[in-house]
Amino acid sequence: MVTTQWRLQGSSGENIYGNTSMPESNPNGIVLIAHGFKGYKDYGMFPWLSQQFVDHGHIVHRFNFSHSGMGADGGPFERPDLFERDTWNLQIEDLSILIEKVRQPDLPIILLGHSRGGVSCLLTAGRGAVQVDGVISLSAPATCNPMTSEIQQELLSKGWIESPSLRTNQMLRIGRSFLQEQLDDPENHDLLKLVSTITTRVLVIHGEADLTVSVDSAAAIAEAGQNAILVRVPEGDHVYNTPNPFPVNGKPSEQLLTMWTAIQSWLV
Repeated sequence: MVTTQWRLQGSSGENIYGNTSMPESNPNGIVLIAHGFKGYKDYGMFPWLSQQFVDHGHIVHRFNFSHSGMGADGGPFERPDLFERDTWNLQIEDLSILIEKVRQPDLPIILLGHSRGGVSCLLTAGRGAVQVDGVISLSAPATCNPMTSEIQQELLSKGWIESPSLRTNQMLRIGRSFLQEQLDDPENHDLLKLVSTITTRVLVIHGEADLTVSVDSAAAIAEAGQNAILVRVPEGDHVYNTPNPFPVNGKPSEQLLTMWTAIQSWLV
């Protein structure tokens, strides 16, 4: 797998850092991999998944959202200020920029998002700003706003709430804009309603032992979709029982293999 690194100007002029992996033969498709909340492009299963897609003949672009706070590698959050300003609209703008940048004639584009990244991919497809040929949602919640009313009030009154990163031991902040844009434009943040408008194929995969996001979310997303397929992974947790970091040539868990088998069948 030949992989190159790149940097692209994303939403609000901030940098999207990414890696592109190319198959040895002529490609038959393009995949964009979107990380989740506090995640990054090289987290856990993403390099391994990239290799599987490349072996399947796909060009793979995995990237750090422009307001993820992450730089080009997997170190600590270099820009906590960007993390604090992140919103759904900024992530959708990033995805739209990337889709138009990597689009090639006659090659289908598939969005794959994990957890919060899955929501961003579904929103992007549901709003219809750009055309894609398929969406794969991994471990995604069924709502844009998981906050309780008490947390929402704290966020609006204080302007931010704290959110620690156990990976880097940094105390991060979620800013008011994350919630305010949803209150100002609820229609464009009604995830299940937007999923119901997606006409392209959608594959929804979720671990049955996910303690971070209930598998019930996957059932709700799949039920809302016109062409959605739900795959439950027995004993699968939020990251399909995959440690971080996980090497490209590492031995995958049974749950990660189950997830990839479902993707491979769906790609045919």
